[in-house]
Amino acid sequence: MTERVPLHLFTKEMKETHTLLFPNMLPLHFQLVQNVLKGSGYKVELLHNEGAHLIEEGLRYVHNDTCYPALITIGQMIDALKSGGYDLEHVALIMTQTGGGCRASNYIYLLRKALKDAGMEQVPVISVSLGKMENHPGFKLTFPMLRRLLVALAYGDALMLLSNQTRPHEKEKGQTDQLVDDWVQTISELFQNNTGFSLNQVRQNYSKIVCDFSRIPLKKTPKVKVGIVGEIFVKYSPLANNHLQDFLEQEACEVMVPGIMQFMLYAIDMPMEDVRLYGGSKFAKQASMLIYTYLSKFEAALIDAVKTKSDFTAPASYSALKEKARPLIGIGCKMGEGWLLTAEMVELVESGYENIVCTQPFGCLPNHIAGKGMISSIRNAYPKANIVAIDYDPGATKVNQENRIKLMLAIGKENIFGNL
Repeated sequence: MTERVPLHLFTKEMKETHTLLFPNMLPLHFQLVQNVLKGSGYKVELLHNEGAHLIEEGLRYVHNDTCYPALITIGQMIDALKSGGYDLEHVALIMTQTGGGCRASNYIYLLRKALKDAGMEQVPVISVSLGKMENHPGFKLTFPMLRRLLVALAYGDALMLLSNQTRPHEKEKGQTDQLVDDWVQTISELFQNNTGFSLNQVRQNYSKIVCDFSRIPLKKTPKVKVGIVGEIFVKYSPLANNHLQDFLEQEACEVMVPGIMQFMLYAIDMPMEDVRLYGGSKFAKQASMLIYTYLSKFEAALIDAVKTKSDFTAPASYSALKEKARPLIGIGCKMGEGWLLTAEMVELVESGYENIVCTQPFGCLPNHIAGKGMISSIRNAYPKANIVAIDYDPGATKVNQENRIKLMLAIGKENIFGNL
């Protein structure tokens, strides 16, 4: 029988003495998340260490058949702990979990086992999940903190959406990123001053953000518009996808990445769908509906601000995404990103981002079904859809990945400029 790895609690005393390290899945959003946690009294640091050695480090402690995001994030955390930059008696790790029928549900166990094998068993690991959370006396998701974290993600989606549509066209390079940094600072200061997170305040700030980005001088030229979808970590994390967005922008593309709030709504909605399909607790359904309604208001506020204050492309609402998926895939398909992945590809095609990179960890069954497995159906419904599925795993090389993407881009360029 496998020995159970003991759970080391993050105690109340550790809040004062320990630094929390966590993987930087969403670089823009997680700057805001980091500042929310700091504002709640935690010492927090996003991990930025990169390199092929992280994969080797992960392979030392995680089987190569394990989900690639688990392997690379565990490799990154172990590498950081081994770097000598942290006091192992005063550091802890924090990691999100999706839950459900996915290999991601095993991340925390795998991380604790890796720490034990690496001789760092004393390092506490905090699991953050939309489902049931472990009890750590020193880490509590209070309602005010949770509210700020959710709104931080909503602001992050707005900044990501608008910056991606201005950066490739800006006349003065760096203006877009500077504006993003300014707004991250502004939002963090608002949170510190106990403001900026009510719905009315968010609406007002959305309008200001949209107007600020609209004022950036642009030089609009035809560009290949590319959407990025896939497994949530590989989709967003530059570490996991080999800086995919940077590569696409270097290839003179305009990139669209669906926001994290759509996934949050999906994660809240699917338990309600379970109750509808199979029965279950009506109380749990009502509780989920309250959170769903709350988050939907922020989504609607962003869509309204973008549509009424600018010419930027606004995202579709979550409810609209659900309807886009129905003709192609069952809504009961909800392992991993499930039907949402299919719906995101459809939305991108309909929005003019018909060139799509579908990122997937090798062997990720939900992605291979709802992503790669749906490409043919999407192409039948949308003949202009130009989709390439790219596997990310320890044996995949960046050169091969980029060469396959370049073939997709060649088709995209031909569709815009013709066969020059």
